[in-house]
Amino acid sequence: MRGKQAKRRIIKPDIKYSSVTVQKLINYIMNSGKKSTAQRIVYGALDIAAKKSKQKHLDVLKKAIDNVGPTLEVKSRRIGGANYQIPFEVNSERKLVLSLRWIVDAARSQKGKSMEELLAREILNAYKGEGTAIKKKDDTQRMAEANRAFAHFARY
Repeated sequence: MRGKQAKRRIIKPDIKYSSVTVQKLINYIMNSGKKSTAQRIVYGALDIAAKKSKQKHLDVLKKAIDNVGPTLEVKSRRIGGANYQIPFEVNSERKLVLSLRWIVDAARSQKGKSMEELLAREILNAYKGEGTAIKKKDDTQRMAEANRAFAHFARY
């Protein structure tokens, strides 16, 4: 590695739910520094998801994130002139980051409705265990399972 490793920034909890996870979701949604717009989208999406599932806002989001978060992922390593896809376990921080990213990407890839409705639909799909973000998780898990033979290279 070159230079110093960047220090971890401490993210303050959001205003409405006092949740760091919701604040991270707002930050992922935010474009061009428009935080108030991102907050409106996320809070609206959580309201829609909570109404449709008849659960609390944070419970729906937490279960959706748990369902989308992968347990294994592959990292590329060069060993002896060949590149191997080596499966690694995913730590909790990375699991949260990946699941939020996949939910937001899945919502952005759809067209036709407002971002609020698309995000709510994707959160509900993840809550139920279906949708684009769940498919992404399954693909990642499948790739890690397929490359399990190279797991012994993880020690290097």
